[in-house]
Amino acid sequence: MHRLIYSLVFVLFFQLSNAVSQQIDSQKLLKDIETLSSKEMEGRKTLESGGLKARKYIQDRFQELGLATQYKDYLQFFDFTDRRSGKSYERAANVVSFVAGEETDKIIVVTAHYDHIGKNGDQIFYGADDNASGVAALMAFAEYFSKNRPQHSMLFAALDAEELGIQGARAFVEDFPFPLPQIVLNVNMDMISRNKDGELYAVGTHHYPSLKPILEEVAKGREPRLRFGHDVPGERGDWTYSSDHAPFHRNKIPFIYFGVEDHEDYHKTTDTFDRIQPEFFVNAANLILGALLALDRDLLED
Repeated sequence: MHRLIYSLVFVLFFQLSNAVSQQIDSQKLLKDIETLSSKEMEGRKTLESGGLKARKYIQDRFQELGLATQYKDYLQFFDFTDRRSGKSYERAANVVSFVAGEETDKIIVVTAHYDHIGKNGDQIFYGADDNASGVAALMAFAEYFSKNRPQHSMLFAALDAEELGIQGARAFVEDFPFPLPQIVLNVNMDMISRNKDGELYAVGTHHYPSLKPILEEVAKGREPRLRFGHDVPGERGDWTYSSDHAPFHRNKIPFIYFGVEDHEDYHKTTDTFDRIQPEFFVNAANLILGALLALDRDLLED
């Protein structure tokens, strides 16, 4: 009987320890979203002062973590022309880090765009949810996997110029540092810090249905509630091409896009740090981490 009790206690302790270990640093997560959406960052518009400050902030974090990269100083530069304004941009930059996998050279690519709308005169579009939230989570995951080596290699890309037509993601896929067939999955995050109904969407399983059971298992008994949808072609509210996962999907690379439905502060000056829901955000980030861990395990080749 004593042995049985000891065994049960050991199993419970192991499970609790494992659950605790699979958590991100919530204080750092909240500090990062606050900093990235601060007045100092001036709305993080591509190549403007605040955007360059945000770039440096992410660069410095990857450097502090001692992460590898395939690009000098973590920066993948690219040029583009905004089709709406006709304005040309030179040396916009994605910020990219890398953690080598233990079991395979196949890659899971984690993305979130760090740019936002910037300023209009004295008005700042702070972009706390869109998308300081995704970038804060991306940096948290980069730190987690730098200390807990994944089975797949993981590449963490903070992408520029999403608000100008998904330019950073396009450039990243076109100049990817490995052969594209090595990518088994893109996990993209864009707006994950608030939802009045306590819901987070995982978009993409209509196109890649084998991923849905993995996510459903991870989401059992957890908050926020994980919802599926917004990915059926021809239906209203299809997000298949709405963010940085689109260039991956166009290259037949599976994706899961984590995000919330638009709220009243979307693309307004009121998308500020004080309007995020800290508990929702921390729980959402830990849920996505759980999904990454499960996908990393279950997508291993036989």
